[in-house]
Amino acid sequence: MKGLVVKNTGSWYVVRTDDGQLLNCKVKGNFRLRGIRSTNPVAVGDRVVVRGEFIVEIEDRRNYIIRRSQNLSKQSHILAANVDQALLVVTVNRPQTSTTFIDRFLASAEAYRVPVVLVFNKTDLLDDSERHYQEMMVTLYETIGYECRQISAATGEGVEMLRPMLENKITLLSGNSGVGKSTLINKLVPGVQLRTAEISEAHNTGMHTTTFSEMIQLPATSENPSYLIDTPGIKGFGTFDMEPEEITSYFKEIFRFSHECRFSNCTHTHEPGCAVLKALDDHYIAESRYQSYLSMLQDKDEGKYREAY
Repeated sequence: MKGLVVKNTGSWYVVRTDDGQLLNCKVKGNFRLRGIRSTNPVAVGDRVVVRGEFIVEIEDRRNYIIRRSQNLSKQSHILAANVDQALLVVTVNRPQTSTTFIDRFLASAEAYRVPVVLVFNKTDLLDDSERHYQEMMVTLYETIGYECRQISAATGEGVEMLRPMLENKITLLSGNSGVGKSTLINKLVPGVQLRTAEISEAHNTGMHTTTFSEMIQLPATSENPSYLIDTPGIKGFGTFDMEPEEITSYFKEIFRFSHECRFSNCTHTHEPGCAVLKALDDHYIAESRYQSYLSMLQDKDEGKYREAY
């Protein structure tokens, strides 16, 4: 029997079979030994084969978003599989989303060809200086080639503009804890009533309210269903299985200038005739993006999980 994984609680997977049943399934013990270095070899969005109460096979994935597991640096954690796009919810404050976190997520999405839209939430809480900073962030990422939206999930401002983008698609919703993902889903899907939490004033950090990944169907606007994949908030984004020479191609603007470098194996860190370093000096590449690139180069050497900073 075949079906779609719509929920992952950590120990159980809920599979919606092709004939409409919802089955609680486990993963066979030996399944984890097939070279899948992951804390969750099965992810929400996977197409699977079920026998009895066990998932016995995963069909080939179109794509997935993956990060390094926080506690097990040699393993990965798959956020979701077979998605059409991702919405990365970020906030300038309450809590602050670092550019390093944003850039690492974008690079990982580029690696697996998942389009990303940046959703700047909590615009209603910004003072003048924070609003100016957010506008600068939007300009930076739109110039690179990423679509951005500015919303307030709490007041509903800008939320309706997201609906057409979600039609007929499976969309991964991700971001740091506390950026308002659950509030946004509650606005988009009336009646779903996801739990929300206040931000810690002492540390300006979010509290985990979503503890498992789940695929939520949006109200029907056409014959084809639309889904949001809600995921637990994540603190940092450690890259996984990226070779240093690949990382350049996951930063769009760095990749464009890299073709003009004197050496084909240029690392863009110290080499003479490096077009990327010249573009950085000439302000065609943002310093924050270049620092994110350098931090990802270091991942391979350090072999550890990288928190947002």
